[in-house]
Amino acid sequence: METLLSPRALSPPLNSKPLSTHQTKPTSHSLSLSKSTTFSGPKHLSTRFTKPESRNWLTDAKQGLAALALSLTLSFSPVGTALASEFNILNDGPPKDTYVVDDAGVLSRVTKSDLKKLLSDLEYRKKLRLNFITVRKLTSKADAFEYADQVLEKWYPSIEEGNNKGIVVLITSQKEGAITGGPAFIEAVGENILDATVSENLPVLATDEKYNEAVYSSAKRLVAAIDGLPDPGGPTVKDSKRESNFKTKEETDEKRGQFSLVVGGLLVIAFVVPMAQYFAYVSRK
Repeated sequence: METLLSPRALSPPLNSKPLSTHQTKPTSHSLSLSKSTTFSGPKHLSTRFTKPESRNWLTDAKQGLAALALSLTLSFSPVGTALASEFNILNDGPPKDTYVVDDAGVLSRVTKSDLKKLLSDLEYRKKLRLNFITVRKLTSKADAFEYADQVLEKWYPSIEEGNNKGIVVLITSQKEGAITGGPAFIEAVGENILDATVSENLPVLATDEKYNEAVYSSAKRLVAAIDGLPDPGGPTVKDSKRESNFKTKEETDEKRGQFSLVVGGLLVIAFVVPMAQYFAYVSRK
């Protein structure tokens, strides 16, 4: 956003004395990628007013309402929020006291605590660090894999820093995930487990909105592979096919035959029983 609107432009004052408006230049955020990419956007909107000697109260009210409307539009814009969320993760760097950046807000305290115990033990024993990131929606990248690579390169710019690091990204709105990491991390886990976790644990459980289970089961599967333990496997994919409510021809014919027998028996009883009662009554006379 290169042009900033000031309340002065929306409603000029009645007095001839000008207002001085200060505009802040956008700050450029440079992302460390294999291909150079630059995102430029304003960090904040800063407007300074010079108070004239006499002001009309109606003009002040119009300017105040215009500024408030502009501020609310920028604050509650969903695109702006998504962009800020994605780039805040990049700029804030890896978490220090935990192993989770739950930007989507879908993980419970229990899951975060269990992840911290599991992954801190892994880092202590194997010198491999694994971080989990949840994001509600991506708007700057095509898929989770591209964003995961971007986070890895931004957090750990050099090969030495990122060699033993791994990152798991879960996109809740797209129900998909991605795993990336340095050479030592990828070698320790293995391509087969990486592919299986991305194609089974993350999307299958995320589709059912079981985000806590998706994250923690992925962590346990990756740690088991690093420790050389048997693969615990992924979740069972449920068959989404529904049974047909329509009967086959054989089933229809069978039901029709049974129905005919029942109806025929009822008709016989309806005629025979009254006649038998009638003849019994007549014979007594």
